[in-house]
Amino acid sequence: MKPRYVTRLEQVEHLEEHLTDEERHRLEHVEETFPFRSNDYYLSLINLDDPHDPIRKIVIPDPREMDQIGSLDPSSEQRYTVVHGLQHKYPQTALLLVSDECGGICRFCFRKRLFLETDREVATDIPRCMEYIRTHPEITNVLLTGGDPLALSTKRLERIIRELREIPHVQIIRIGSKIPAYNPHRILNDPLLMQVIKRYSSENKRIYIMAHFNHPNELTRESVEALDELQKAGAIVVNQTPLIQGVNHSPFVLSELLRRLSFVGVSPYYVFQCRPTIGNQFFTIPVERSYQIVHHAFARCSGLAKRARYIMSHHSGKVEVVGTTPEYIFMKYHQAAHAENASNFMAFSRNPTATWFDDYLHHVIDYIPKRDWIF
Repeated sequence: MKPRYVTRLEQVEHLEEHLTDEERHRLEHVEETFPFRSNDYYLSLINLDDPHDPIRKIVIPDPREMDQIGSLDPSSEQRYTVVHGLQHKYPQTALLLVSDECGGICRFCFRKRLFLETDREVATDIPRCMEYIRTHPEITNVLLTGGDPLALSTKRLERIIRELREIPHVQIIRIGSKIPAYNPHRILNDPLLMQVIKRYSSENKRIYIMAHFNHPNELTRESVEALDELQKAGAIVVNQTPLIQGVNHSPFVLSELLRRLSFVGVSPYYVFQCRPTIGNQFFTIPVERSYQIVHHAFARCSGLAKRARYIMSHHSGKVEVVGTTPEYIFMKYHQAAHAENASNFMAFSRNPTATWFDDYLHHVIDYIPKRDWIF
């Protein structure tokens, strides 16, 4: 089975039957600003009779996206771009944008600027990117992202992987992909892809698939089979998801997602705070409520299902929320863009309306640099 891709809402079967003329007009307006893309496999998971269907919220445009609050580059990725399409924010990790196409366009995408009519940010000079990686021996991990690397042809993807494997200090190659959820047939119908994974994911140098399952309904028979094929080929599969209003904001839904992932051998890796990207405001849950949702979900999970960390991908680093009291919220840098911040521990006054790290910076109570820790 090869899913049929659609790029216009008018191509979505039976959708118009569930819309008023006004709703259709408003969605067309959104579509003109923020592109739509999906396929008939993924669309078949939507119950169109349910206006609150979580898969619908993931992929079908919403008029509230026209709220222009936020930024097109909320994590200041441009600041860390060292070669066109290559970011180097953390010493050990380089991020290589290899595609500006996805199996579908998530409505809460933090990198939606790639799908707008702006200058292309994907790597256009792969040899130059490889040379940068080659001359920076501190880089042990390279994350292939975009867009979605699995939207590339397998032959093109293999060329990139092969070149990375020729660099001795690159031990881990990560492939960030929502294709296992959006289009598992891309994996199931391509034995060459499995051969590539098997060839370049050895016992000493693994390929990691950073999957993006946001809701349990995405874990279909086909997607689980695709995950199994990737694992059999030697890839290590982990999952990351933002916390999204209307999709997985319930601790019962989130725990079900984390549990089912662990049942099929996929380790939960990160639960992200939804980034303040333009058009994402209505998906965003306040940080302190998000923390409670995540940890109420963890309470329903085994240890294997709650290995994820609750993270904000701020321009200064990955900020982990580690606890609260009635008066304070505590955070630390899980990853820091600047060495002086690494593992720093921070205490802030509670701010129930805060949706991002910046909202706390004028509420600092204490800041404990790593050098002052007592062991």
